[in-house]
Amino acid sequence: MSFSFFYKIKRFIPRSVQIGLRRIRAKQKVVKHKNVWPILDSAGNRPAGFPEWPDGKQFAFVLMHDVETAFGQDKVFNLAELEKEKGFRSSFNFVPERYEQNYDLHSHLKANGFEIGVHGLNHDGKLFSSKDIFKGRANKINQYLIDWDADGFCSPSSFHNLSWMHDLNINYESSTFDTDPFEPQSDGVETIYPFWVQDPNNQGRGFVELPYTLPQDHLLFVILQEETSDIWQRKLDWIAENGGMALIITHPDYMNFGQSPMGLEEYPVERYSDFLDYVNETYGGQFWHAQPREVANYFKNSIQNKDPVLQ
Repeated sequence: MSFSFFYKIKRFIPRSVQIGLRRIRAKQKVVKHKNVWPILDSAGNRPAGFPEWPDGKQFAFVLMHDVETAFGQDKVFNLAELEKEKGFRSSFNFVPERYEQNYDLHSHLKANGFEIGVHGLNHDGKLFSSKDIFKGRANKINQYLIDWDADGFCSPSSFHNLSWMHDLNINYESSTFDTDPFEPQSDGVETIYPFWVQDPNNQGRGFVELPYTLPQDHLLFVILQEETSDIWQRKLDWIAENGGMALIITHPDYMNFGQSPMGLEEYPVERYSDFLDYVNETYGGQFWHAQPREVANYFKNSIQNKDPVLQ
């Protein structure tokens, strides 16, 4: 089934049926891909000439959130407060034209050390349906990047075409992953390190790709129905051992803060909170906790006078 066909018929299929079918399929994939997910051993190979992390840190640790709906936007403040209490800061990626933006919230996040990014334009599955559509939407996305003082882009559903993304005026992009056979476009980049994507038509342009390297929360807790953060912890241990970048994308939309009954696509926020506690307790002082903007700038500056690590 093609992506475009699925999005055409998706609205006619009850959400509970969609989730049920995905759960059945995912359980089959767990067995089929057990040798490449959640850990792909070859993705831990350090690229030649890759710079050391700042201050001699063992690995990088990056938190990102895709805010998919107005319902999710309403939870952002509580999520940011939870992270602040534990000493973390993250990047929140908002969908410009799917819901009304709370710009007071944007300002609050920035004032408290969080970052803002752009998450597609409409979140309708059509961004990459043709080059013309992408170019047309890229113009609007670029304006939001300016208006929001944003450096980064993250595509809905992890759809990606890195060669097209040079139409975006971005410093970094994060729509790929080291390994994730559960995504509709499952072509992993097979690395847990940032890399440079050169614009073939302009040697002075390019962007840093920041692949997510920890499984997304919706997959773990909604589709696979995991009840603990053990998979996150195990993958983090492996990334730390290999000195890579642990980048996780979660969604406030799916987190339940105990203020309402658990929805079909929600999980207790304590699973995310427990993971952050594990990071602090196990690796305190050993990791470079940075915003995606900081990681992209550090990597870009490190390769200025070297041959970039190219995709």
